[in-house]
Amino acid sequence: MKITVLFASPNKSGSTAILVDNFKRGAEESGNTVEVLDVCKMNVRPCIGCVRCGYEGPCAQKDDNEIIRQKLLCSDMVVFATPLYYYGMSAQLKIIVDRFCAYNSSLNSRHLKSALLTVAWNADDWTFEAIEAHYKTLVRYIHFRDMGMVLGYGCGSPSMTRRSEYPEKAYQLGRKL
Repeated sequence: MKITVLFASPNKSGSTAILVDNFKRGAEESGNTVEVLDVCKMNVRPCIGCVRCGYEGPCAQKDDNEIIRQKLLCSDMVVFATPLYYYGMSAQLKIIVDRFCAYNSSLNSRHLKSALLTVAWNADDWTFEAIEAHYKTLVRYIHFRDMGMVLGYGCGSPSMTRRSEYPEKAYQLGRKL
C-alpha cells in the first residue's frame, strides 16, 4: 500500500514528528511504502473560494498544492499528522484540507484509507474532541476509510512524548496496515 503522510508541524523534531517516525517505521515493516510530505515547507496558499476549479481542478492558484494533489490521487492512504493548536489542526494542515475542494470528486472516488496522528500538551479527557469531530466529518464527507487515530494526551515536549505510550501506539497503527 502506498501511504502519504501530511506532516503539518512547524517543529520538525517535536512530538508530532516522533509519532510520524514511529508510524512510518511500523508501516514500512509491514511492507507499505510511506512518503512524508512536510507541508510546512511547501508553498500552499489558502483557498480563495473562486470555484474556478469547478470542484475538480485545475486550481486557479499555481502552487505546491498540485504536488499534494498528485501524491494523494496516487496513494492508497493519507495520514493527517498535526499538533493540536487551540483544539484544531495546525493552520498549515487546514490550508491543505481546504484546498481539497479543487479535486473533491477525485478524492471521493478514491475511497482512501486514512488516519490521524496528533499530540497536545493537555491531558484533559475533552482535549481532542474538536479535532476528532473534524477528522471524522472529513472521513465521512470524502469517503475515507478510517484506520485509526493516535491522540497523544500530555505530549507537550519530545521528552514527554518519548516517555508516553503514544510512539508505540503510532508504531502499532502503522504495523497493522
